[in-house]
Amino acid sequence: MASEPNILLITSDQQHFDTLGVDNPRIRTPALDRLAAEGMLFERSYCPNPVCSPSRASIITGMYPAWHHCWTIGVKLPEDVPTVSGTFAREGYATALVGKAHFQPVRSKPGSESIESLPNLRDMDFWRGFHGPYYGFDNLELARNHGDEALAGAHHGIWMEEKGLENWRDYFRPWPPAEKRLAQKDRPYVENGRTWKLPEEYHYTTWTGERTVANIEKAVADDRPFFIWSSYHDPHPPYIVPEPWASMYDPDDMEPGRLTPGEFDRMAPHFVKTQEKNPDFSMYRETHGPHGFHSHLISEDELRANMAVYYGMVSFMDREIGRTLDCLDRLGIAENTIVLFTTDHGHFLGQHGLVAKGCFHYEDMVKTPMVLRWPGRTPRGARSGALQSHVDFAPTWLAAAGIQVPGEMQGVGQLGVWTGEAESARDHVIVENRHEPTLVHARTYVDRRYKITVYRNHDYGEVFDLEEDPGETDNLWESPEHAALKSELLRRFANAELLREPTRMPRIAGA
Repeated sequence: MASEPNILLITSDQQHFDTLGVDNPRIRTPALDRLAAEGMLFERSYCPNPVCSPSRASIITGMYPAWHHCWTIGVKLPEDVPTVSGTFAREGYATALVGKAHFQPVRSKPGSESIESLPNLRDMDFWRGFHGPYYGFDNLELARNHGDEALAGAHHGIWMEEKGLENWRDYFRPWPPAEKRLAQKDRPYVENGRTWKLPEEYHYTTWTGERTVANIEKAVADDRPFFIWSSYHDPHPPYIVPEPWASMYDPDDMEPGRLTPGEFDRMAPHFVKTQEKNPDFSMYRETHGPHGFHSHLISEDELRANMAVYYGMVSFMDREIGRTLDCLDRLGIAENTIVLFTTDHGHFLGQHGLVAKGCFHYEDMVKTPMVLRWPGRTPRGARSGALQSHVDFAPTWLAAAGIQVPGEMQGVGQLGVWTGEAESARDHVIVENRHEPTLVHARTYVDRRYKITVYRNHDYGEVFDLEEDPGETDNLWESPEHAALKSELLRRFANAELLREPTRMPRIAGA
């Protein structure tokens, strides 16, 4: 096996930072707990955008969405943008992505052609003949759906057929759809709204784990270092999962988040509207509308039931992660493999009266779980409060492999922090959210104590003192007593915007 370190990136989709058993006794994640015990748990890791596509694109480019141009979902990551996977491939690494990519929209049109679109996702002949290259990954094994969405198919569909489930389409919503949303009676493969009758051995979580192991084994057999992204689809809604995971947790044992009375009194109008039964968000709709701009009112029973299934989805994924870690041990390569686990962004489970996601930059949405293991290099069982951002991963992986970091990358090198030699590498993070071209456009600056969010073309905003107000219920934006703090945070924010400009080409002469 080559001496260069292997890189194994494991991600979930839309996972709240407080869903690791090491910190939350209500959930069982033995594999991730093991990873934390053998490596480092980072308590302040942030996504650069709390939406799938831009965050994922930042992971593989080391660039912020405003620079790599995949600024929200439904926007294609331009294929000419350099990626860390491409760099590793040129350096001789085996590169593979198994699971969810989401670099391209679910619709295709001239100028924004997308292979991750319908009806292409249901074209099994296409996927039998296509495994990459794709954004620098020489081998692609893709599935695009969450739960029973009609987006099912691609390589996962082929795998189900090879496993003997030739009628796999019967477990997913039809394409083309008979209607916009199917009622429960029209989905006979889902029981009680949450128990998916698709056997777990055919589920995309099982598939992702199995194919991750297969790609690792192939790289080892070929005596090549690898950069592999094991990209799980859950616990992203819909809240459905097969048994035994659907009933693994009792809804009565769940403790959802809560809306603190009066906390939205000083927040932007779109926060308040989420607590209305039939809110009018038309003033924010410019194209396809932003995620989360709808009523978030939900019954206590439904919220607890959703949360129990959400936990089950995480535990199911954890089982497959455990199999992957066992594979590294079995092949004798764990000591030379950097394993990084995180998610693309967070999720609301009732916190602040919110569910799922949207342009609400609370910690629940923008902070992510992050666990890192590099035996012999990362301290065992350590915890770090050092600020991390998804844009930091690519340049740090390259530095760990002794590969020059391209000037386009905007992330901060975290190698010293990851090995315990440095306390921190950055003093702030930036989170973008441009969910509509102009009408919904926010940016957030977070440092060790404070957090400020500004909105394009609006005079409202948010300032939170995370030390005094960790629950983020007291917005200080309009507080006269905190005017000087707000002014200083705006100055730091402006400076941070200047600091993150990339330098693709060095200056080598006076003219």
